[in-house]
Amino acid sequence: MSRWNSWAAAGRMGVLCVGLLLIAALSPAALAHSASTGAGWQKVQATGAVQGLDGRSHTATCSGYPGTDAKFNFWTRKGKSRNLVIYLEGGGACWDDLTCTFPYDSRLPTGVPQFYSAAMASSEKPAQLGGLFNLNRSDNPVKDWDMVYVPYCTGDLHSGTTTGTYINAGHPAYQHLPGQFDIRHQGFSNLMVVLDWVKRNVQAPARVLVAGSSAGGYGASINFPWVRTLFPAAQMRVLADASQGVTTPNWDQGTPGRGSWQVQLPPWAINMNPAAVSGPELLRLAAQAHPDVRVAQFSTNFDLEQVQFYGVMKEYYGPGSACPYPVLDWNRQMVSTMRSYAQTLPNYRHYLAAGTYHTILTGNDFYTERTFGVAFNDWLGAMVAADVDQPWRWRNVACLGCLIQLPCPTP
Repeated sequence: MSRWNSWAAAGRMGVLCVGLLLIAALSPAALAHSASTGAGWQKVQATGAVQGLDGRSHTATCSGYPGTDAKFNFWTRKGKSRNLVIYLEGGGACWDDLTCTFPYDSRLPTGVPQFYSAAMASSEKPAQLGGLFNLNRSDNPVKDWDMVYVPYCTGDLHSGTTTGTYINAGHPAYQHLPGQFDIRHQGFSNLMVVLDWVKRNVQAPARVLVAGSSAGGYGASINFPWVRTLFPAAQMRVLADASQGVTTPNWDQGTPGRGSWQVQLPPWAINMNPAAVSGPELLRLAAQAHPDVRVAQFSTNFDLEQVQFYGVMKEYYGPGSACPYPVLDWNRQMVSTMRSYAQTLPNYRHYLAAGTYHTILTGNDFYTERTFGVAFNDWLGAMVAADVDQPWRWRNVACLGCLIQLPCPTP
């Protein structure tokens, strides 16, 4: 969900970064296509207000962190089939003075914390990614699909609709940062603008895959019901990559915490106060409300990014569960949730790989990961296949022994 730097020397307070791991008719937004960015990709700049699928007015923007460009772009690509991928990008989170003071910046020296993507990277292009976006591989099951790539620059898991005011926590490299500044947590608004474009420009697809990695996986989990309203006749699939929802109640319910973002949830699927919904319940409730949608998760069994996020949440936004060891605690909760989903959700499957790496959809692991004899890209292919095409091929996959509940040693 974010990039971690070694900065323990910066003091215990720095660790607070972590939390995860979520009208009248308006004229359509003004949209301008740029030249192709390679492999048929087109960049779209959103510049006006739209009436979102929720009936409210939405304008796209990045965080507006002082000194950054708040413009929001997204990418589209026309494929050869009547199918559609909507992918939500990951990139950290920000919800309090400390985390919002320190966005990602590759120019910063080692030791300076970095917690979230505050703006669009000028070099960011889906054509440069691998995995799902490697369109030259014959074993990519979605290489011929239409694609919409939703960037992430608001620090709110694609779920926010508010502007937060924060106090500069003392950035050592940003002398321009004022003592108080605003962050536009408008990730949900950005998605509403993108989906307005989809509604106007994409012919009704036969199949739809809504997917996301890390922060984007949470965005896919809670927002796919909105996509469902656009294409109710399509066969829909949802994949949350490296976003298991292992959080603490105080972070879920707190401001600061998830409450910093004014999270928007689809009311017909998750009809309750967002603060009352635990991390794992977000996907469960959405999946239960849409039993005809295939829903899945991917994770490694000791994803260090997710473990580290949860460890800090457990310490500073605790209490977590009774096991005092963050690595074991995260693993035990992740395994318990996966097993529970598999037992109670007929439309759910998981792919649990051995290892510590974080996310699979945009890298080479997409093609090289093979767990219990099942290649990940083949498993995804079975998931996105038409309903009549051997549905038994899409099954739960886990590394040997990885779904066993590990004991928690007594301290």
